[in-house]
Parts: sequence; structure tokens; C-alpha cells
Amino acid sequence: MRRQSWFAGAALAMTIAGGGAQAQESAPAPGPFDTAVFAAASKVQTKVVAWRRDIHQHPELGNREVRTAKLVADHLRKLGFEVRTGVAKTGVVAVLKGGKPGGVVALRADMDALPVAEQTGAAYASKVKTEYNGQTVSVMHACGHDAHVAILMGAAEVLASMRSEIPGTVVLLFQPSEEGPPAGEEGGAALMVKEGVLNDPRPGAIFGLHVAPGEPGRLAWRPGPMMAADDAYEIKLKGKQTHGANPWTGIDIVSMAAEIVQAFNQIAARQIKVTITPTILTVSTINGGLRYNIIPEDLTMTGTLRSFDPGLRKEIMARAEKAVASISERYGGSGRIAWGLPNPVTSNDLALTARMKPTLIRAARGDIKDDIEFITGAEDFAFYQQEVPGLFYDLGIGFPPGPNHSPMFNVMDESALEVGVRAQALTALDYLASVAAGR
Repeated sequence: MRRQSWFAGAALAMTIAGGGAQAQESAPAPGPFDTAVFAAASKVQTKVVAWRRDIHQHPELGNREVRTAKLVADHLRKLGFEVRTGVAKTGVVAVLKGGKPGGVVALRADMDALPVAEQTGAAYASKVKTEYNGQTVSVMHACGHDAHVAILMGAAEVLASMRSEIPGTVVLLFQPSEEGPPAGEEGGAALMVKEGVLNDPRPGAIFGLHVAPGEPGRLAWRPGPMMAADDAYEIKLKGKQTHGANPWTGIDIVSMAAEIVQAFNQIAARQIKVTITPTILTVSTINGGLRYNIIPEDLTMTGTLRSFDPGLRKEIMARAEKAVASISERYGGSGRIAWGLPNPVTSNDLALTARMKPTLIRAARGDIKDDIEFITGAEDFAFYQQEVPGLFYDLGIGFPPGPNHSPMFNVMDESALEVGVRAQALTALDYLASVAAGR
């Protein structure tokens, strides 16, 4: 999950999912692929755990997932998939044509790690260091993408073992840089889409999952908007440098920045209708100055806008731009806010979500929650959902000492990975079966 994602939002959503209000929902009638998938997922579980730990111990940052991509590609070629590498920098696209005619479905896993120094104490903990945006950083799978890759590798093995029974084609997308590319580079789902991964063959639906703190093996989601749109911004302020002992002889852009922070907090809490959907405007960094007794001439602020409603998004952006301009003008300085490329709302297609709910219930043996709260973290899976109907859901992996993006995050109960394999394989198979049946 990208750009300050998951964090408390996902942890809260999954913890609420643990309240039991909908857990252990009675399972629908067994599907035609259930017996084979459950048996194959159990058989591959030991490999999935080993892959996950290996990837965890050797994490790679966005657009640099060379080792991970090779591990994936080698595995898929052995299974008989048609494999393309180097997609969107380091991505892997694999196609499995089933033994029966039918539609096309896609499954996605993200591969990148984060610039985080691991503190889990696990025997397979990362000790990797590398360069990131000009700095030497530690690297860790602090958001669970190691589990996503291992789960989809396991699902690939399950599907390959059932190839003759598959009514259609399965496309696997192993995606780089979900957390965002290095400065000055393109990457992630947006670049995957740009390079045509959804074109030939064109899937009728796409499915993806994300691990998060929660009851082990529980699948959780909500129909429609589930995860927020993310608009990053940068504010450049210009004042007049002066001695800190004589602020009246210059233009105090530090005080200017403080007023902007207060104004942004008021916008989110007092100037919009907060009952529509969650809307958050956050200042995350303020950088400027060199000495304690010099008020600087230039200062930069960055932050994020999280929203679910397009109208509220536009309103907040306009109010933020007005606040920056009016406050900086009143101080006698200047200010400009620039918005980065947006990450859209991750929104689960309503018809597809309803159609696949029985599949997810069976995959999790009834342990599901399909009305979790909005998650204000962002996910670039949204770019695929803008192109084809998509369903994104959470997989509980126990309760680590820290949430996603924490140096303490880890998969606490690896038995949950088997549920993820079942869910990925069954959503693909059941979807293709429904297409073949004309539903």
C-alpha cells in the first residue's frame, strides 16, 4: 500500500472486522473447483512460507525488484506460463491458457519493499541497505508485499495443476513500485496500464489482496469505495530572510507556514461536510532554514489529501489553494501549492463484488467481513479498476506489534497465507466459470 498507507486505518478496519458481527458467515454450496483448490493450496503451503521468508530477507525497493522478478519468472516458466519480464521496469506478466475456451481474468501482486529498518527480530529479518533518492537506507518488507508475491506464486502453482479444467485464460501481474517510484521515474500500476498489461489479452475482471493486522485468515472488504484517493502536494513559500531577534525586519515564513497548517486543519474539520465520507488534509513535512537564529527566505511544505468523494476533493483543493495564497500575501511573501499525480479511489465494482462474495466465503471457510470501514490509506490497484471491474480485499495475518509500514510489521500467522492462495485461485476459477456459463 502506498504513500503512508494502511497504518492505523487498515489496522482499525481489520480489528473491527474481528468484532464477530459477521465473522464465520455460513458457507454457500461448494463450488466445482473447491476440492482441488483446497488440496493443492494445502500441498503448496510449505513452499509459500519459504518463498515469503526468502523474499522478506531479500527486499528490493520500487523499480529495483530484480531478484524478486527473477524468482517469480523462473517459477512461472517451470509451470508452463507464457512469461514476459521487464514490464514497467521490473514487472512480470504471465499468461496461462486453460484447457477449455472462455474469458480472461487477471490476478495482481505487488513486489516492492520500503526504506524501513527492520526491528522484528525474525530469523529471516532483512539486513539489506541500498541507495534511495540519494541516501543510504535500510530496506524492509514493512507492508507485506513479500506475502503477496508468495501467495500469487502459490496460486500460480495451484492453477497450473488444474490447467486442463480452466475455462479461459488467467493473467498474473507481478507489479513493481506500488509504494511509488524513485524521484524522477515512472512506475507502479499506472505504468503497467500504460504499457498495455490489460490489453492482450483483455481481462474481464481483476482481483487483488493485501495483508493487514486482523484475525488470521479472515477476508475483509467493502463494496464500492474502499481505500482513499491520494493527492500529494508541495507548497513553496518565499519570504525575506532576517535575524531571528528582529523578525519585523523580514518576512517570517515560519509563522506563515504555521498559519497554513492551522488553516488546513480547519478546512478538513470545519469547512466541509464531514458526514459524506472521510476527507483528510495533512501537512507531513516542513523544511527550511539552517540556523536557530535566522528566519529563512525559502521554505517547503509537503503533505497529502485523502478523499473518497470527487466533489469534496475538488472543494478541498480549491480551499487549500486559496488559503496558501491569502496567508502568504497577508505576510507580504508568496506561496504556491502544486499537486502531484493523483492516486485514484480504490473502488470495488458493485456487481463483481456481489458476484464473488460466495467465492470468498468459501475460500475463508465463512470467516469474512464485507462491510469494513473506509480505509484512508491509498492503493494503486485503483488504476486497474479504472480500466476493468476489480475487487480488492484484505487478508488478516494476526496482530504484529506494529501496523503496516512499521519496522515491527510481520506476518504473525503464516497459516493465513494458505487462505490467500485459495482466495486468489478460486476468484479466478469461479469468475471464468461464471463467464463460461453466461452469467
